[in-house]
Amino acid sequence: MDHNPRTAYMLQVHKNPEQVNAFITQLVSGGQADVYVHIDQKSYKKMHEKIQKGPNIKILQENVSCEWGDISQIDATLLLLQEVINSHNEYDYVCLRSGQDLLVKNGFKEFLKDQNGKIFMSYRQLNRDSLGLMKINWPKVTRKRYTTTHPIRVFRRILLSLYGKGINIYPNHHKWPREFSFYKGSQWFTIPFEVAKYMIDYLNENEWYYQFFQNTLVPDESFFHTLILNSPYKSRVVNNHLFYLKWGESLSDRNSPQDLTFEDHKLIDESNLYFARKFDETIDKSVIEYYVKNIRFGGKSKISI
Repeated sequence: MDHNPRTAYMLQVHKNPEQVNAFITQLVSGGQADVYVHIDQKSYKKMHEKIQKGPNIKILQENVSCEWGDISQIDATLLLLQEVINSHNEYDYVCLRSGQDLLVKNGFKEFLKDQNGKIFMSYRQLNRDSLGLMKINWPKVTRKRYTTTHPIRVFRRILLSLYGKGINIYPNHHKWPREFSFYKGSQWFTIPFEVAKYMIDYLNENEWYYQFFQNTLVPDESFFHTLILNSPYKSRVVNNHLFYLKWGESLSDRNSPQDLTFEDHKLIDESNLYFARKFDETIDKSVIEYYVKNIRFGGKSKISI
């Protein structure tokens, strides 16, 4: 392998093509990365011609319609992973990101060189009361995002409460190995290329794994975490997804990262983290311009690690 292999970035995007292009510019400007882009099927026609083109940028023609809380999020990531592997390029790392992320600190390429195959993702092990996310066969209507006290949101809480009491109205009948534990965290990850290949090989050889997650709730927050943390690579996992996030506080947004503005840039810089989300050019374009102007993949860090 090249002593300085390229890095593969996989982006799941659905809006704001100019903003996506700004992020892509950060990633490819140093000539050390390739970018693979999955555009949500609902947005593909209006977006794909607006995403910048180049020898290091691959826009997937095959795509899925991504829905919150649904296996379609996993499907999009798997399409990206397969495209990276089918490229027959040898990468050091594979990074899953969204179109609303930005690099916010220089030196990430140098950081990756020093990691000796570590895996970066946030996670926690699910306890008995939380396993309903996995062991309930959630009806389609419950796998949607509701930001108010919606009846379906109340219904979900009732199902989880009943599960905690030993009553499972909609059991997931797919078998699960007794020795496997469940984990949950943010869907965004940074993994060595060999781990990306391991995951695809494992899924191709173990169809039961995907089938188990098909009707679970928000599987994108558990699917890859559980796979890696039950694998021979578990000891390499660092519980850090390398992102700065600002969480909401109200009922409607307390579980969602809030839009970042230029007023947040000092807190972002002080976090000493390499990425931040989420940005939206329709909310504040100046903070995006600030980071695109100053930060590049491969740029030298001004902050000690």
